[in-house]
Amino acid sequence: MESAASPRVASSALLGGPALRAFFAIAERWDLRIAEQRRLLGDPPESTFYKWKRERDGVLSRDVIERISYVLGIFKDLEILFPEPARADAWVRKPNAAPVFGGRSALDRMLSGNVADLYVVRQYLDAQRGWN
Repeated sequence: MESAASPRVASSALLGGPALRAFFAIAERWDLRIAEQRRLLGDPPESTFYKWKRERDGVLSRDVIERISYVLGIFKDLEILFPEPARADAWVRKPNAAPVFGGRSALDRMLSGNVADLYVVRQYLDAQRGWN
C-alpha cells in the first residue's frame, strides 16, 4: 500500500536534479562562496551539500525546493530588469537604498537564513517589474 507521503517524495525526487543544477549554475553566476550557497539552501549538513554539489541531484525537502524556487525567480527577475548579464549578476551584491534592504545588498537580506527574506527580495523585484 502506498503511503500518503510517497507522491511528495516522488515529486521532490524528480525536482531535485533540475533544481540543484539550476541553483549551482546561478551560484556560479553570482560568484557565491560555499557558505553563502549553503545558507541560501537552508544550511544543509556539509556532507549533504557536497553530495548535492558533486552529483547535482538528490531528494530535496520542501523547504529546499521553496528556497531554490525563490532564487530562480530572483534570477529570472534580474535577467528581465537588467538584460546585460553582468549587471544582473552584480545587482545582488550592490548596496540598495530601498527600504526592504536598508542600505545593504539583496544578498545580505537573502543570507539571513529565513526563507521569508528570499520571498521579500523576490516580491521587491516582482514589484519593480510591475508584477505586484
